[in-house]
Amino acid sequence: MQQSITAILSLTDIFDNLSPTQLELVASICESGTYNKGDILLTENESSTELYVIARGGVAVLMNPSFVGAELPEQESVMLTELRQGQVFGEVALVDQGIRSATIRVSQNNSLLLRIPRDRLMLLCDTYPELGYKLMKNVAADLAFKIRNTDLTVRQYQLMLSQSKQ
Repeated sequence: MQQSITAILSLTDIFDNLSPTQLELVASICESGTYNKGDILLTENESSTELYVIARGGVAVLMNPSFVGAELPEQESVMLTELRQGQVFGEVALVDQGIRSATIRVSQNNSLLLRIPRDRLMLLCDTYPELGYKLMKNVAADLAFKIRNTDLTVRQYQLMLSQSKQ
């Protein structure tokens, strides 16, 4: 399984430009697990620090709209997006160790996920600074991409709201 974990990591953007040896080091701290549709991996507003890589299958990213305003009634969570093979989630926890900003629910049966504990990954980055630099540079690029997409979505909603008021 170690070889296949290395192969999976090599196709994942946040591990881009890592050498084969660096990929093997990261693979050595990964914990693989198979999940079925409906399984909840992370819950919005709870604390956890793991990074996940989707090796096979997919997950839905859900948000409860009532969290943003106390005056809103409790509502069912809304799906923001679906992530698929090769994508990651939980990368914000690598940076700030804060609460989860969304709930993650498995969207396909037999989904294979790689879980990477933050403490083990940070130890690896401290021990091998070149690996740490490459990884954090890639995490920053991934987060910047997601922020830009979120910004675009917010602008689209603002435009729709302003047009509906006219």
